[in-house]
Amino acid sequence: MSTAKRLISGTVASWASILVTMLTQVALVPIFLTYWDIKTYGIWIAIQALVNVLSTLDRGHNDFLEYEFLKLGPEHRPKIAFNLWSGIRIAAIVSFIELLLVYLLSMHIDMNFLFGEDSSDSLNLRSEIGWAIVIQWIGWSLTNLLGLFFRALSAFGYYPRMGWWNVLLAMVTSFIPVLFVINGANLLQASAGAIGGVVVLLGFQLADILRLLRKEGIASGDYSFKQGFQNFGVSMTLSGRYFLDNFKQQGVRLLMAPLTGAAGVAAFSTIRTVANVTQQGLLTVTHPLLPELMRFLREKNQQKMEVSFGTVWFVLIGLLAPGVLILQCIAPALFSVWTKGQIEFDPILLAALSTGVLFFALAQPAMAVTVGNNLLKVQILISFISSLVVVGGILLLVPYLHILGAGIALLMAEIVAAIGFLHYAKIWLKENGLIWPAKASGIATASVYIAALSMSLMIVFPQYQWASLIIGLLLLCLNIWRYWNSLSLQINDRIQSMLARLPIINKLLGKSKPLSQS
Repeated sequence: MSTAKRLISGTVASWASILVTMLTQVALVPIFLTYWDIKTYGIWIAIQALVNVLSTLDRGHNDFLEYEFLKLGPEHRPKIAFNLWSGIRIAAIVSFIELLLVYLLSMHIDMNFLFGEDSSDSLNLRSEIGWAIVIQWIGWSLTNLLGLFFRALSAFGYYPRMGWWNVLLAMVTSFIPVLFVINGANLLQASAGAIGGVVVLLGFQLADILRLLRKEGIASGDYSFKQGFQNFGVSMTLSGRYFLDNFKQQGVRLLMAPLTGAAGVAAFSTIRTVANVTQQGLLTVTHPLLPELMRFLREKNQQKMEVSFGTVWFVLIGLLAPGVLILQCIAPALFSVWTKGQIEFDPILLAALSTGVLFFALAQPAMAVTVGNNLLKVQILISFISSLVVVGGILLLVPYLHILGAGIALLMAEIVAAIGFLHYAKIWLKENGLIWPAKASGIATASVYIAALSMSLMIVFPQYQWASLIIGLLLLCLNIWRYWNSLSLQINDRIQSMLARLPIINKLLGKSKPLSQS
């Protein structure tokens, strides 16, 4: 399969997975709030946040090995197999130890501090929460072990295939708990139903993975506990970065809970879900792009590197920036219906979170350079500083601004992280004979400023929000034209050729000739 076809297939799979997640998230909020009260829903969100925070050790290990597999490439099968099977054994040992610790944590420690408002005063509720955490952790552990095989297969071009498996996994983990809740399930029963569906699906996925491992000649191989633990030790730096980053994602909920209570966590998470629609859409492009970008960096191919960067920035300039403006305009009318009037909409919070997503998108190419090359010290430094901004901002602002304070803290952290990744990516590229595309980067940055200013005008002058939207979209269209003309002819041709291969574009063009010939 060619690079373009792999990228397109992986992107479509990622879009499908995100689409399932977004649709279910939009549909889930009113369903949960129909059958559960807002406090129970807040506890459900906090449990998922806790599992996400605790999983950072495993994700750091898997991601570190994935980047090693990508750097080795398919021509080094014995080394990939050696690292894979050494890693699988260590992951199994660590998962067992983690399960014991999670059991002790959830069953023998009062969880009041996580949920606030004396949510776990009832002994029955405390037991229900504890077992729900254990069950969800078991589901994560099984998914994580299979995920390591997935990471190894990515080096052989199977990212799209595994991506489609993730679509099915997203459907199972999203729909099954809802079905249980509709039929009167509590926290524990909803968690048990979800893991039951996950186990069945993972069984089929394992059969497919083992067949592919045999096909690529890495279904077995030498292993070393010493090498496995050595890789795990190095990966703990990456895990530390993920743990810190989680304060910008799931961990914020845990930090807010004692300050705002479960209801405040539910309100913040629900509004953040709206903003995260744009971020999830971006990740459907960047995740499939990483294996190809790593190959271009290994080959020191400046033009193909700029095509990869340009693809991400084109999504930011042409889709995400206009998208957040439209979202800011229509969200107030839809939010009350969506949440059944139980959660108050805050337009300033949505604007702050959406602007943070745009800065996150702007930093993606720079982040890909530092993450893909396992620049662990750089990653941990940036994550540490940005996490300090989040924690400090929440502790200082939430008592005065309530959940809006958390949104402002997250925005400041994303700006700090974007500046850090950009600085170190430029250094790495220069040291390796490559050049940062400064002009294209500057135009992409301008789109973030235009979107942020337009959303600010919508909030300050609500009676002119449609005028602000139209002016903002016109300025963004001008910026798109400016960006396109800034690219070289060769890069233009490559991007157009890639767009022409997308199924939806082909259908619109009636299978006519490509946009341009490269």
